[in-house]
Amino acid sequence: HVQLVESGGGSVQAGGSLRLSCAASAHAYSSYCLGWFRQAPGKEREAVATINNEGDTQMADSLEGRFNISKDNTENTLFLHMNSLKPEDTAMYYCAAARGSGRYCSAFDYWGQGTQVTVS
Repeated sequence: HVQLVESGGGSVQAGGSLRLSCAASAHAYSSYCLGWFRQAPGKEREAVATINNEGDTQMADSLEGRFNISKDNTENTLFLHMNSLKPEDTAMYYCAAARGSGRYCSAFDYWGQGTQVTVS
């Protein structure tokens, strides 16, 4: 059973920063790729960033330079650092997991409940 619990969402002014956290089960953290996705009202869900078991990261091109994904290996926690936030970043942000092997990831089939980010 994969457990993913997001936190850290809230309201922030444009130009501000926010850090999202995702607490993952030990099994999920050790054996799965992890990632952040977001979905705004009326829009399709989109990938924000992913990280594999070897620590390799991939960021959406449009967010490169503003967002950063990282893991705390001692706490089994995934982070999304968001800087220079814009109103268009407003969305529900989800933590997700995929079965992984080395640097490769399968489909992201496991999801947290989401945390709302609102930028004004």
